[in-house]
Amino acid sequence: MSLLIIAQHRDVKLFKSAIEAVDPDIDVEIWPNVKSPKRVQFAVAWRHPKNVFSQYPNVKVISSLGAGVDHLIQDETIPEHVKITRIVTPALSDQMCDFVLTTCLNLFRKTEIYLEQQKAGKWKVHQAYKKDELTIGVLGLGKLGQEAAKRLMMNGFSVAGWSRTKKMIDGAETFAEDELTGFLNRTNVLVNLLPLTNKTEGILDLGLFKQLKQPAFLVNAARGEHLVEEDLVYALDTGLISHAVLDVFSEEPLPESHPFWGREKITITPHIASVTDPHEAAELLVENYKRTLSGMNLLYEVDRKAGY
Repeated sequence: MSLLIIAQHRDVKLFKSAIEAVDPDIDVEIWPNVKSPKRVQFAVAWRHPKNVFSQYPNVKVISSLGAGVDHLIQDETIPEHVKITRIVTPALSDQMCDFVLTTCLNLFRKTEIYLEQQKAGKWKVHQAYKKDELTIGVLGLGKLGQEAAKRLMMNGFSVAGWSRTKKMIDGAETFAEDELTGFLNRTNVLVNLLPLTNKTEGILDLGLFKQLKQPAFLVNAARGEHLVEEDLVYALDTGLISHAVLDVFSEEPLPESHPFWGREKITITPHIASVTDPHEAAELLVENYKRTLSGMNLLYEVDRKAGY
């Protein structure tokens, strides 16, 4: 039996080496160079080609190469009996917390303004926002969202959180699915960490932006498909949103011709908020590979109906 890694536009040799270091007896193959498709029972995928899994009739489990699984959930060619898992590691959570904290600190201290002033050789002081003046609202309180909220509170920020089912986080005001308006009305800095599902696709739209407390800011570190891009451009041009920090996009890499480039009110990072570490992921992948062969319960299995 073999373990297959499929990832377009990504060098996965480090993952192969890390898995073999954990268990040298595992036969690890990298798509598209697969000796015997029928031997593949466990696959690891990230932005895989359409219909690719139809080539592997005996695959039982497919793991995402990261925390997100929308690329697998949305693939209707993956049979219902195939189980889907995701990567959940301390490093992924820690990186996301660092990204969210750093981004919020920069917004509060108006770093983006000073970067533009530096380019123009301009010396001007701007009053920073105080931590008790603005509320950071975390949209999505899964593992990453809860940890990000806690990290922000540890650094003195006022935090609110929203999720489909109400979560309890000491020190944060939390809201459930039917309380979205209340959550938005008290949020200045909206940090999106939602999973991408049919219900959350396009959630970051003009109607949502209009409900945010002013001044309003957007941080999207979840999925590009959450954002209605033309609505953000309008919100920025009309002052509904003062600044947006975007780490994810519907099309990646972001095309050179995209209107987001060159906008002073948008900060762009190339999907680096949280990056899977091969060595840390290898331990989890090997464990789930062995559980697959033994018929045991999997770690971090995804509910395909819920989408996460």
